Amino acid sequence: MGFLCGVFNLGGSEVMLILVVTLFLFGGKKLPELARGLGQGIREFKSAQDGVKEEIKKQMSPEEKED
Repeated sequence: MGFLCGVFNLGGSEVMLILVVTLFLFGGKKLPELARGLGQGIREFKSAQDGVKEEIKKQMSPEEKED
């Protein structure tokens, strides 16, 4: 939850409104499935981001790595 608030600069009331609207749109049975999919997507994004960082580090010269 903190990730979304930080990225989109949302306050507590905005997050609650989004959760209520989502609950009405998808129902209580679909919410765990949606949350699971969102979490998996965030994990995949972070993994890809880490992979790109590692590739950049591999391509850098030893002097640049020290900075």
